[in-house]
Amino acid sequence: MTRTKAFTRSTFRSMRVRNYRLYFYGQLVSTTGTWMQTVALGWLVLRITNSGFDVGVVTALQFLPMLLIGTYGGVIADRLDKRRTLVITQSGMAVAAAGLAAIALTGADPLWAIYLLTVVSGAFAAVDTPVRQAFVSEMVGTEDLPNAVALNSAMFNTSRVIGPALGAVVINLLNVGPCFVANAVSFVAVIGGLLLMRPAELFTIPPVARAKHQARDGLRYVWQTPELRAAILMMAVVGTLAFNFTVVLPVLAKFTFHGDAGTYGLLTSLMGLGSIIGALGVASKLAPTAKLLVGSCLAFGVVMTLSAVAPTLMGEELLIVLLGLTSITFMATVNSTCQLSSVPEMRGRVMALYALVFLGSTPVGGPIVGWIDQQFGPRFGMGVGGVATLFAAVAFGAVLLRRRLRVHDGPMLPALDPSAERAAA
Repeated sequence: MTRTKAFTRSTFRSMRVRNYRLYFYGQLVSTTGTWMQTVALGWLVLRITNSGFDVGVVTALQFLPMLLIGTYGGVIADRLDKRRTLVITQSGMAVAAAGLAAIALTGADPLWAIYLLTVVSGAFAAVDTPVRQAFVSEMVGTEDLPNAVALNSAMFNTSRVIGPALGAVVINLLNVGPCFVANAVSFVAVIGGLLLMRPAELFTIPPVARAKHQARDGLRYVWQTPELRAAILMMAVVGTLAFNFTVVLPVLAKFTFHGDAGTYGLLTSLMGLGSIIGALGVASKLAPTAKLLVGSCLAFGVVMTLSAVAPTLMGEELLIVLLGLTSITFMATVNSTCQLSSVPEMRGRVMALYALVFLGSTPVGGPIVGWIDQQFGPRFGMGVGGVATLFAAVAFGAVLLRRRLRVHDGPMLPALDPSAERAAA
């Protein structure tokens, strides 16, 4: 076997699982539609208000439910059948997207209605995200879990290349309304994939019985597990101040480089291209390490800081590719760390906390970065994220490397043998 074939076989090994293939391709279509809507939503609000702060507000509202009820989404993930729950949450987000499409197509553009439907969509996502994250292990088992997480990142960022590019073309040719329509229709693919799965082939984890204080138990479990505590704290800092690209990029494109929706779409697509490269690199590895976690965080901070001072659009475009590569490597490594360091009966609540600090921090960080964009310019908004990421790498990375923590499929992960997992299911 040649080196190229060995790399390909190792990188895409989770695709051998039929249930995962259905999930993968369905999500690819759906997230492409979501990115089309993301481009359209930011551009629509910017067109109505001409304010970077309001773009930050609508982004914050999208993730506000995650901040408020995200931990309970993790409890739902541990209690209920994940596949059936995902059908419900995906259907709810499809209805919200259809509502946004109806508003955009009328041309009235009432800002309050846009905000309201954004919150509704976010409420379904607050449950969907931890369920979807925890469901990955039930499709592929623990052995291929790091690979599946990385392939999910590659899929997500493939859509981040395709979606904004399609969105920019549609906006320029037809306006923003058809982007919302495309997103509503795209949910058919992922819902269909979930319904076509074979339940008998899932590595089903028995649901956790209802009990008091389960959300609190999840928080205590994370804090008492060193690997989880360090990874979550790093993501909390980076998620709050650095992962605000939907706030920074449209303002950067319009006011710093004097571009249009096509410029914004290009920057987002280039970031997605870099993310695909980074995700495939992570997928070829067997397990995340402390060095990879700290190194990717440090590289992410350096590149983001350089992006804040790029003098030309061409220079920004080159750095944006590297920004996508380093950011997704960090994100995928944190995700795998959280999943592999948690016992199955706690995985939903752990991933809810991961989603909380990654996505739920946006209602805090989004308006802050939007205000910085408005008062001092988008370069400062980008620079704050870069400095915060460097701080996280130095502060928490030093602790990780000192302890030489490594995520591995050791004693804390039960049922490592696939046949044993299937028997348990």
